[in-house]
Amino acid sequence: MKRILMIVGLCWCCWTGAVQAQNSDDKYRVPLKDVIDMLEARYDIQIKYDESQVKDKWLNYAKWRFRPDVDETLRNVLGPLDMKVNKEGERKYKLKEYEYYRWEPQDGWDYLDYLAAQYQDKASWESRKQEIRADLYKALKLSPLPSLPESVPLVTKKRKFTDYTVENFALEILPGVYINGSIYRPLNSKGGVPLVMSPDGHWFGHRFRKDAQIRCAMLAKMGAVAVSYDLFAWGESGLQFDYSDHRRSLAVTIQTLGALRILDWMLADQQIDEERVGICGGSGGGSQSVLLTALDDRIKLSVPVVSLSSYHFGGCPCESGMPIHAAARGTNNVELAAMAAPRPQLLISDGHDWTAQMPEHDFPYLQKIYAYYGKADYVENVHLPEDGHDFGYSKRKPVYDFITKHFRLDTRGLKNAAGDYDESRCVIEEETALYAFGPNGENLPSNAIKGYENLEKLFKDQ
Repeated sequence: MKRILMIVGLCWCCWTGAVQAQNSDDKYRVPLKDVIDMLEARYDIQIKYDESQVKDKWLNYAKWRFRPDVDETLRNVLGPLDMKVNKEGERKYKLKEYEYYRWEPQDGWDYLDYLAAQYQDKASWESRKQEIRADLYKALKLSPLPSLPESVPLVTKKRKFTDYTVENFALEILPGVYINGSIYRPLNSKGGVPLVMSPDGHWFGHRFRKDAQIRCAMLAKMGAVAVSYDLFAWGESGLQFDYSDHRRSLAVTIQTLGALRILDWMLADQQIDEERVGICGGSGGGSQSVLLTALDDRIKLSVPVVSLSSYHFGGCPCESGMPIHAAARGTNNVELAAMAAPRPQLLISDGHDWTAQMPEHDFPYLQKIYAYYGKADYVENVHLPEDGHDFGYSKRKPVYDFITKHFRLDTRGLKNAAGDYDESRCVIEEETALYAFGPNGENLPSNAIKGYENLEKLFKDQ
């Protein structure tokens, strides 16, 4: 009996060992690094990568994913691992993590064509627009809008400069949640003043950057009120939330709500001309400009700078962290930008980011939508093929020109005979001078919440 049991035991061990071996082999797993070697040898290509990108990564059914076409093969191989390659030259590629927000240009154009096929005239487009807008508010957890806190905004003393003033503010947008910024005003305004909202982008230095201060100061010198404000968890918002919280889903919700609250507050000032309200931001600030204009008809003019593309959805959760692009069965940023029609809109694009092909497909689509209203000339594109992703003077100049044209600003004494603007008399302040809560955060209100988990609690019933 012992002998029989021992034989049965040995057989069981052998059988289970065989099963375990089969279970580890039946998916024909191959280390990713080996797969890359096979790809390079078979297709005569070069794939650059860091060791950390391939460490401990395996691919199931690796050899069955190969096809005659190298690009199809790369998609088959890397897709299951949430990875991709960027083409860097003839037969040269670079391995990257999958970028949910970045498509191939042709894919973006095809999708925009698919969206455009859903409307053929002003009436069908207006129906589509209203459907998108309602879904955007729901996607942002802002339907209905949260109740407005009854606190009085904190506003610092004005600082006077040549032809303009600056004051900082902190505005409570949810219980214990504040948005901070600075207001640039014309020195001697007498009423009926245009307003330009200026959301920040993702460049280092935030709204305290030299170019951000110059742009707002110049608009004030021309006769507009310019409001520059922080991204969520950046700038003074960092007193309440960690810098890493900016890359969490509620970032887009808080930034949108903050902009709406600022707009409400500024339009309560009878000095502001409600028929001349614009928004202008670059990069991530451009994405905010597009979204706010799509949401709110009180915005009468929009200028997204180096941001808009049908094949780029915004690589930060503050642009795409909530399902706004799933609105109305799916949309993209260019269709959202079309919701500005027939309000004036200037698109500034460059040759070295995802806006590089704006004139080829996206801009003609927008012209078509504007033509539904007989306003095709109200959307413009300034394309700078030699420029990169920044908000330098080459971008600021067309911003000034466009806002001046539509809002009737006064540029006397600010331009030379060649049409160039003199920005030299704009004062660049130290960062701490632009704080509303004081140099060390000493004026942070006592009810200010801290930590993302406490922010989430405010939306728990949404």
